[in-house]
Amino acid sequence: MDELLLRSLTPSVLAVLVRRGADFAAAEDAVQDALVEAVRVWPGDTPRDPKGWLVTVAWRRFLDATRADTSRRRREDRFDEEPAPGPAPAVDDTLPLYFLCAHPSLTPSSAVALTLRAVGGLTTRQIARAYLVPEATMAQRISRAKRTVSGVRFDRPGDVSTVLRVLYLVFNEGYSGDVDLAAEAIRLTRQLAAIDHPEVAGLLALMLLHHARRASRTGPDGSLVPLAEQDRGRWDTGMIAEGVGILQAALARDRLGEFQAQAAVAALHADAPTAEETDWVQIVEWYDELAGLTDSPVVRLNRAVAVGEADGPRAGLAELAALSDSLPRRTAVAAYLHERDGDLATAARLYAEAAHKAPTLAERDHLTRQAARLNAERR
Repeated sequence: MDELLLRSLTPSVLAVLVRRGADFAAAEDAVQDALVEAVRVWPGDTPRDPKGWLVTVAWRRFLDATRADTSRRRREDRFDEEPAPGPAPAVDDTLPLYFLCAHPSLTPSSAVALTLRAVGGLTTRQIARAYLVPEATMAQRISRAKRTVSGVRFDRPGDVSTVLRVLYLVFNEGYSGDVDLAAEAIRLTRQLAAIDHPEVAGLLALMLLHHARRASRTGPDGSLVPLAEQDRGRWDTGMIAEGVGILQAALARDRLGEFQAQAAVAALHADAPTAEETDWVQIVEWYDELAGLTDSPVVRLNRAVAVGEADGPRAGLAELAALSDSLPRRTAVAAYLHERDGDLATAARLYAEAAHKAPTLAERDHLTRQAARLNAERR
């Protein structure tokens, strides 16, 4: 297998797809899929025209992805942007597709990745970012999942937990503003309400509580507004009330899960009249519950922030010291805690460093402004 050959051909194959009308991001995804397929096929059957082979496979992958994206958008166009309260009727085939992609022959992580790519409409890069892995690693995982299910019958749908994980990641991608999928994720989660699974209610409550704050998360110019600075008068109180009610009913069943614990944290933020009145001690306790339910480094990062608010910034920094420097947004959290501790020089430096690592343009701009603000205050 000549990896140098693959690397040398990649730019020209990408250029061919762009000339044929593919947008650059979609072309990159298609070429990545073709390269993964080449790694699998070429050692036993190297083509006479490697570039032509890559172009053909990449173009087919691009067309498949385009058709899937078009179908998804048509389904989304049938519904209003904001999710209506109450149960949602099963009026389309989207949710069954989620279950079918979560096939028992796949591992949960592979099923989630495949569903996000094939049904959710997310790019390989977006999925990789959600999983905190390199894009090439995620491309290989998706390719393996496709091969695994290519010859099986889709008559055994996957479990609810895997589908819930997919819907959560789809919602997060929509909530971040990269792709407007948040309302669609809520609609599909409502359709699961008839299933006797405590985490369905937990996930729905979590989505509603986050979505209720959406209007206040950005300023008129599109800039990010931190939670502490958001106009709470713009929060959707009806949606918050619905989310809290669903959460309380779920917690009463005494079958605590990850989504219920996250929803409890969101409810405490929503219940605080002001940022200063947030019950951070109770939030730390819920993060302790979460840490017992999941080994997620993101949970530990959020817990460090909560500890910094409840017990002081130095306590938060002590918690942060145990986390890997490579963890996304760790540097931004360190900057915030150092600022609260009065070390403005270190905070400004870390804000600037975090801006270079930011996954989105909005975050980069926000962190850059924070660094500039502190540098101005120090003069």
